[in-house]
Amino acid sequence: MLAQRTLKSLTRAVGVGLHSGQRVELTLRPALPDTGIVFRRVDLPQPVDIVISPEAVTDTRLASTISSGSAKVHTVEHLMSACAGLGIDNLVIDITAEEVPILDGSASSFVFLLQSAGIELQAAPKRFVRILKPVEVREGEGANVKWARLSPYEGYKLSFEIDFDHPAVDSTGQRVEFDIGSGGYSRDIARARTLGFT
Repeated sequence: MLAQRTLKSLTRAVGVGLHSGQRVELTLRPALPDTGIVFRRVDLPQPVDIVISPEAVTDTRLASTISSGSAKVHTVEHLMSACAGLGIDNLVIDITAEEVPILDGSASSFVFLLQSAGIELQAAPKRFVRILKPVEVREGEGANVKWARLSPYEGYKLSFEIDFDHPAVDSTGQRVEFDIGSGGYSRDIARARTLGFT
């Protein structure tokens, strides 16, 4: 049995939201089995829990946003990447603003925080989604087509490719394939940063 995972102890970070410019404090806390990952907006008059799920994703323009009612948390992608890369199943994240701090612009700082707190196995089996047949979504046509596909596989492998006509991207490669079970997430993926041309 593969066991669910949480933190051994709590850990904290303070930073600034990339889009909002707001100072924000995070407290990452261990959680019971089957809790999932929960963002708790503790800055609101009545704290609001936002449980990570596909239904909680309400916007993906410039950053990933999750919501519950009018409560939102923006730019969750780097912290969620760190949780996925380290196999964290259960975590409560107290947050004092509407946006996760950008820290160094990658998932690497969040990996450091999570590893510093320690990772603990729990007495409950991990849950998985098993893909039984290919599923694909497409948007656009011709040169502007974007698509994503899930295919059956024994494990968890991600393949990404972009077609972006810019010298900085062309010179560094436009395709990567990564097997999450390889144990190389912290070394090979966590330090990746979003590109921009300002």
